[in-house]
Amino acid sequence: MTDAPTAPAGPTAPTAPAGVPTAALLDGHRPLEVPPGAEAVDLEAKFTQLLFRSSLLGNKLTEQKQQARAEQRELLGVLIEVDDALTALGLDRELVALGRGAGLEATRRRLLGRLAKAGVRPMRLEGLAADPALTEIVGTEVRPGVAPETVLQTVVTGFFWEQEVLRRAQVVVAAAESAPESVPESVPVPVEDPRSARIGLEEPEQREEPKEPEQPTAAAPDPAARPVPPRVRRHAKAPGRPAKRAKRKK
Repeated sequence: MTDAPTAPAGPTAPTAPAGVPTAALLDGHRPLEVPPGAEAVDLEAKFTQLLFRSSLLGNKLTEQKQQARAEQRELLGVLIEVDDALTALGLDRELVALGRGAGLEATRRRLLGRLAKAGVRPMRLEGLAADPALTEIVGTEVRPGVAPETVLQTVVTGFFWEQEVLRRAQVVVAAAESAPESVPESVPVPVEDPRSARIGLEEPEQREEPKEPEQPTAAAPDPAARPVPPRVRRHAKAPGRPAKRAKRKK
């Protein structure tokens, strides 16, 4: 079975160049009416005004994004605190004895999965040098063979949020080993002679200074003594002699 011969194609009609409307395309359409006063509009001023409005709209949109991110960051911080609470409850012996430990761990894993979808991931810092931008040192420990400032233990887990630090980790780092104290050489102490020490302790004898002779002081007259008449004085001077006879009265 053979195909029927086809008639040769005739000459094609000329087509209008692209972008040039033809009369056929304009059939049935009315030209746009120019609004009154449009020709007098300053296009440059209107374009500048349009750019100013676009800038204001962009600034407002940026502020809204920053506010939304701050609120999201706060919410993620609350969820991290919930993870801390679940971790503390998982260490409670009474709850573990009651069989609640598995449920708490499952809830915590689910919460961490939700946080991971939001771009939050925990820090793994053990064995690395402590970075002040990522860690907060809360303790030190001397560990032989470990370089100083090396993270030994994470007390509170830190978290990243995308490329930002959502919360710094609290860690214990290695401290530098203290150098052995050098023992000072013994210096011979001079031994003192006990005799010299005894001589030094003895107090020198105090010499007595010569005393000046005391000058006699006149006795103070007795105010109660009465004056003795001269005749009585003569008799008092020689009490052993016989008294002279009294002169005869004339």
